[in-house]
Amino acid sequence: MKKKIDVKEYANQIIQAIPKGILLNTKDEKFNSMIIGWGGLGTNWALPVFTVYVREGRFTREQLDHNPNFTISIPVKGINPKIVKVCSRESGRHIDKVKEANLTLEEAEVNGVPGIKEYPLTLECKVLYRQEQKLDLYDEKVKHFYPQDVGSENVGANKDVHVMYIGEIVDAYIIED
Repeated sequence: MKKKIDVKEYANQIIQAIPKGILLNTKDEKFNSMIIGWGGLGTNWALPVFTVYVREGRFTREQLDHNPNFTISIPVKGINPKIVKVCSRESGRHIDKVKEANLTLEEAEVNGVPGIKEYPLTLECKVLYRQEQKLDLYDEKVKHFYPQDVGSENVGANKDVHVMYIGEIVDAYIIED
């Protein structure tokens, strides 16, 4: 069962959860979930949006480029260490994260990308805009996030920059037991 919510009423909770780690879920031929700690809740073009940043070499980026829909799953009762371990250290190219992290998928209402029962505050989003970031346009104080010593093909990659996706929030709810 899902309880519809007004995103504005949960904005503070969502913003506080981002740096602790929330889940970005994608689905093309298979479902994938990735921990993110960078993102933003806001308004663009008079629409409620959630902005995510995904490194160029990530499986999640490939998924988003094939299916421009995603869900954001936010913990309500604290983070789950097993979910964090699997969804931050493993690539969905090589493993089934649903199985490995014991995720319970909840069918989407609008966009076709499931939410996750264990992280029940759910935002369904549809990509409105995509922008590849350019390293030379970053301020010096953030360039340290892009040291050039780990190749893009590795899970711990830090060489490649991010692609920004601005997604319209098309539905929002809390998955209830």
